[in-house]
Amino acid sequence: MSLENKIAIVTGAAMGIGLGIAKALAKQKCQVVVADINLAECQKAAKELEALGAKVFAVKCDVSKKSDVTKLFEQTIKKFGKVDVLVNNAGIYPFVSLEKMTEADWDKVMAVNLKSIFLTCKEALRLMSSGGRIVNISSIASLVGFEGLTHYCASKGAINGFTRALALEAAHKNILVNVVAPGAIETPGVSQGMSADLKKQTTAAIPLARMGQPADIAGAVVFLASDDSAYITGQVIVVDGGWTLR
Repeated sequence: MSLENKIAIVTGAAMGIGLGIAKALAKQKCQVVVADINLAECQKAAKELEALGAKVFAVKCDVSKKSDVTKLFEQTIKKFGKVDVLVNNAGIYPFVSLEKMTEADWDKVMAVNLKSIFLTCKEALRLMSSGGRIVNISSIASLVGFEGLTHYCASKGAINGFTRALALEAAHKNILVNVVAPGAIETPGVSQGMSADLKKQTTAAIPLARMGQPADIAGAVVFLASDDSAYITGQVIVVDGGWTLR
């Protein structure tokens, strides 16, 4: 399943799931572009990947802005000459009830979580050669509801629909487009905002009796980025320890 010398862009790659994905790709000998809105954290992540022997390029990018996304791809082409894999991981999930949600709250989540997918995929389709891979990260929130996250659930559900349609359009270029939908994943951001009781309740709802790790998501992404997935496109791969089975 080697991805040696493939060039992969990972958005939201400075920490958490994105960093886990970037590390997994680096271990497969991918050359990785670490993109995130926080340049200092990007550079820190890049050093971790370089320690794994990967060639890495850290780029500051606000994925909700067309100009930033265009620059991200331009800089990647200038640095590495091509783009083989795009992983759209960047996303936000601010909790707020619909009753208290402002138009600005809604617009920001849609811009970061959904508009970004449109912008990056459009560039990827233009620049990728046959055999390219696009992996969009949605969530089990695309399949089930969560209170206080109507905007997030809407954005993630839209990613699934967008991916299915894009897979049809990209098929003639032999570019595969799929989704990985994570369940409860233990990241620094999640851990800080979760009490011991809430973590216990969450774990109790998961048939495999544990929260996921970034590496669990990364494994699915690496598979979809590899030649082993050559006949898979337009699919949503749920990685949630069985949560959505109940």
